[in-house]
Amino acid sequence: MDDAVGAFCRPIGPELPGADKGPLKGLRFAAKDLFDIEGHVTGCGNPDWARTHEPATRTAPAVRACLDAGASLVGKTHTDELAYSVNGENAHYGTPVNVNAEGRIPGGSSSGSAAATAAGLVDFALGSDTGGSVRIPASYCGVWGIRPTHGRVGLDGAMPLAPSFDVVGWFTRDPVLLARLARVLLTGWRLPMPAARLIVPRDAWAIADPAVRNALRPAQDRLAAHFGGSSSVLVAPEGLDAWFFAFRHLQGREVWQCHGSWVEATQPQFGPGVQERFAFAATITDGQVDAATKLRERVRTHLGSMMTKGTVMVLPTAPFIAPRRGTPADQLDGMRTRILKLTCIAGLAGLPQVSLPVATVDGCPVGLSLIGGPSEDEKLLQLAVDLAPELVASA
Repeated sequence: MDDAVGAFCRPIGPELPGADKGPLKGLRFAAKDLFDIEGHVTGCGNPDWARTHEPATRTAPAVRACLDAGASLVGKTHTDELAYSVNGENAHYGTPVNVNAEGRIPGGSSSGSAAATAAGLVDFALGSDTGGSVRIPASYCGVWGIRPTHGRVGLDGAMPLAPSFDVVGWFTRDPVLLARLARVLLTGWRLPMPAARLIVPRDAWAIADPAVRNALRPAQDRLAAHFGGSSSVLVAPEGLDAWFFAFRHLQGREVWQCHGSWVEATQPQFGPGVQERFAFAATITDGQVDAATKLRERVRTHLGSMMTKGTVMVLPTAPFIAPRRGTPADQLDGMRTRILKLTCIAGLAGLPQVSLPVATVDGCPVGLSLIGGPSEDEKLLQLAVDLAPELVASA
C-alpha cells in the first residue's frame, strides 16, 4: 500500500484478511497502534515502550470483531505517545498529513487512523478516545467519528490510559458506515429511539472561536428546525473551568496508576508536551482526586437530569480549526485546555458523542457534535444518517 500521508507504522502491517462473509465484507480498515495484534508488539507511539514489551498473545476483541465481520486489516496507525495528547505530532515517528487541511496537524492521539481515513487509504479505522482522541482528529481531518458510551465497546487488548474515560472509537468518511460499524462493535445493540429534544449549551459554544460558531450556525439551525426548536442551557453550573480541572486530575491520577511504575523503571524518552503531562500526573494529590471525584458525581447527576431520553445536545467538536504544524508547544498547551473544556462534558459523564464534518473555516474542516444520554449511541448515529444531507448541504 502507498502510504503517502505517513499514517501507518513502519513496516506497514500486519495485514489480516477478513472473514469470507459478514456485514463488513470487502472493506479495509486500520487500527491505532495501541490495539494488540497477536504475534506483534504494540508500540503505543514510543520506541521505549516497544522495546520493553513482548509481542501480544492475542488480538484485541474490537479488531477481531471487525475481522470476523468480513473487513480486512491493512496495518496499524500512528498514535501520540501512550495516547497522551490531542495534537498528532509524534516526536519519534513524525506527523501524519492532514489531507483536508494543508500544513496543519491531524489531531491526536488517533492521528494515523483519522489521517488514513481522510486520505481514502482505508474505509474505516479504529481509534481510542479518553479526552478527545477520536473527536478532535475527526473535526480537524473532516471525517465522521464517534466516541461511544463508556463501556459499550470492550477495551480488552488495548493499552489503557485512564480506564474510567477510555473508549474505543472509529472513523469513516460517511455516516452510513459509521452506523453500520455500531452493529459490529457495540455491545447490546438496540433499535434507535426517536430524538425528541435539542439543547444548546451556551457555555460550551462560548469557548469556540467566533469563526467556528458562525460556520456551524447553519447546520445548527437546520438541526433545530428538525426538532421544532431548541433550548439554550447552561451545561456546567460550576463552570467548564472546574469541569476541566476535575477531568485533568482524574485522568492524570489514572494515567500514573497505569504507567507510573513503567515510567520510573524505564525512564523513557518522551517528546514535548507528553513529558510534561507525565510529570504533572506524578504530582496529583489525593485531595485533588477526592475533590474531582465528588465533582464528577455531581456532573453525572446533573447531566443525567438534563439528558433525559430522546434529548440531544449540540456543540462544536473543537473550538478552532486544526493548528498549523510546528505551532509552539506553549500555544498548543493553551489550545489543549480549551479543547478539554469541550470534550470533558461527555467524558466526565461517560456519554456518547458523534462528530459530523459539516463546515469549513478558511478551507479547513470543522466538526459539529451531538451528545446523547447513556447508551443512546444508536439514536445519535441514526440522527446523523438521517440529517447528513441537510446538515452538510447547509455548510
